[in-house]
This record gives sequence, structure tokens and C-alpha cells, in this order.
Amino acid sequence: MPFGWLHKAHDNDAAAYEEVINVSPENHEHKAKLTHELIAAAASYEAAKKYEEHCEKEGKPQSHAKAKELIAAFSGAFVDRMVETKGLDTIDKEKAKHEAKKRAHEQSEEILVAEYN
Repeated sequence: MPFGWLHKAHDNDAAAYEEVINVSPENHEHKAKLTHELIAAAASYEAAKKYEEHCEKEGKPQSHAKAKELIAAFSGAFVDRMVETKGLDTIDKEKAKHEAKKRAHEQSEEILVAEYN
């Protein structure tokens, strides 16, 4: 049962996701465009997708706190994967992780409050 995350995702997050996923790690011109903000937007979108998949497979987490924890983990895993495959440095990685978790938390709060209240 979808929870409506992707329907509430920002259009620019979906566009950022496509841009980040499709950047070739060998293309330095495109690598320069992979800012931590762009990766964070993509991670937010990916976290929404992964959370919906998790809920469909495992059911809704037992608590709002656990749901937020999962969303942050999905977001962070996406950033790690992009850093490994697209070649960001450590500072960009940490900035992207911080921004991704912040965005995922902000975007999830409204939906999770409705789900757990």
C-alpha cells in the first residue's frame, strides 16, 4: 500500500534524482554539477521510494521515530552510493548527507504525523 510519498515529492527532487543517477563518473564537466544540494534532493526522492518499498514489503514501522530513522538511513545510503560511483570528496559527502537527512526529515514530517496519529 503506497503511502503517497512520491506523490508529495517535489518535482525538482525527481529531476535531481534523474540528473544524479545519469551522470557518468568519467565526465568531469558533469561531476562539477553534482553539488551537495543536488545530491540531497536526489537522496530525498530515493528515500521516499525506498520507504514506500519497505512499507509494502514489511508493513508500516511501529513508531514515528522508527520511520524517521529508516528514512534517514535510506537517504544516507543513497549518498554513500553516489559518492562511491560518482567520485565526490569527503567534504561534499558529509554536506550531502547532512542536507539529505534534513530534507528527508522535513518532507517526511507531515506524512508521518498523519500516519502515526
